Amino acid sequence: MKTLTAMMCGVLMACVPALAQDTEAAPKQEVGLTLGALLERNRSNGPEQLSLGAGTALQVNYGYKFFERPNVALYGEVHFLANPQRRVSSADQTLTRDVATIFLTPGVRVKFLPRGAVSPYLAIGAGYAEFEQSTTRLDGKPNPASRELSRGAFDFGGGVDVKFWRFVGLRAEVRDFYTGSPAYNTSAIGGGQHHVVAGGGLVLRFR
Repeated sequence: MKTLTAMMCGVLMACVPALAQDTEAAPKQEVGLTLGALLERNRSNGPEQLSLGAGTALQVNYGYKFFERPNVALYGEVHFLANPQRRVSSADQTLTRDVATIFLTPGVRVKFLPRGAVSPYLAIGAGYAEFEQSTTRLDGKPNPASRELSRGAFDFGGGVDVKFWRFVGLRAEVRDFYTGSPAYNTSAIGGGQHHVVAGGGLVLRFR
């Protein structure tokens, strides 16, 4: 959480001088600040079953426009997501109690009708996932699973930007982050896992 707060403050401080510039010029850079929800995810393998609960998704997205035509624009982007806790529920009480998550995924975004009042877009990227498992199991005993676990991450999704006021816009989007599995403290549950997040918030545009 401290990392996310510091990142947001740094982004906003960097934007202030640029926002004071000529707002009539076409902005090349965007910073999206969105709040969302990671949806519940059920995993199973034979008799072993678990549910990774829903959780808050705090997100920052930086985009830089490389190319624009009347109907389409291409952006490079870096997407950051932090979730402080998602609870695990299962009949198997030896599993990890909860999981915290960070995703960092550079990628590209294609925006349609970039100068329009409403601009839909598609995004895709790949990068890094960090999972932090709880120190205790569901039964309250010490958790033998690793405290932190790094995985690769692939994300894809889409959304829509809506013009609001001068350099401020509104954004709504859905993304799916596909990663390796967190350390649930069971060898039966592994492989890839989807993390679907839906959210919305503000977009700041500047030169």
